[in-house]
Parts: sequence; structure tokens; C-alpha cells
Amino acid sequence: MAPSARLSDLFEAVPEKPDYEFLRKPESGLIMTQGRIGGAGGAFNMGEMTVTRCSVKLSDGTVGHAYQAGRDKKKARCCALLDAMLQQPERRLEIMNSIIEPLKAEQAARDMARAKKVAATKVDFFTLVRGED
Repeated sequence: MAPSARLSDLFEAVPEKPDYEFLRKPESGLIMTQGRIGGAGGAFNMGEMTVTRCSVKLSDGTVGHAYQAGRDKKKARCCALLDAMLQQPERRLEIMNSIIEPLKAEQAARDMARAKKVAATKVDFFTLVRGED
């Protein structure tokens, strides 16, 4: 998940933001999350989590939606606008290069740093074979 401040900074740098209207203003609520026993077994309700959703319609009629974990309404609005802009063929490459790819690279770097930190604490267990049978 992209940090809100970073996403906002990248979005603000995009020239010529489209005019839009809200189909659904950003609103927060709860959803029930589900899990599966053993990954493939029966589903069970794990618990609730807070999400914020938003839907926008650009002036050309393109619609964008976003569901965002947490209560960040500004981030949900930004994600809905990006969803709509990514559907416009003339804007897709620009948005991919200026926002999506940098965020993807930053997430990969965070994942790599975390993996290195976890690997540093790895413990290998082994069994010693004793000479007596």
C-alpha cells in the first residue's frame, strides 16, 4: 500500500488534472474479512476492518472507483481519480510512468528491506545423528 503523503505528492505533480464530480463522496465504513481454514478449507469470518470508498465521474464520462483500507478520505478520492485516469488511453502511459511505476519500485524496495531483516533473524534447525543405533 502506498503511503498517503507520497501518493498525494505524486498526484499533485500530474499536470492537467481532469474535472470530475463525485458519484459517491469518500465515506468510511466496516467490511467483514474472511479467511479459509488451511488456505483451501471452509470460509470463516475473521473480523471487521475499516475501509473508505469513493467513486468519481470525469467530465468525459469515465468512472473511477476506489476502496481503501483505513479512513483516509483524501487517499480514496485520489485513488478513484487515478482509476478513472488510467482508463483513458491518452493518459494511461503518463500515469503509469509518473505514479504507478515509482510507487511499485518503492514498494519493492520496502519488501526487499523487510525480507533482508527477516532473513537476518532466521534460525536453521537440524537434527544431529548420534552414533548409537
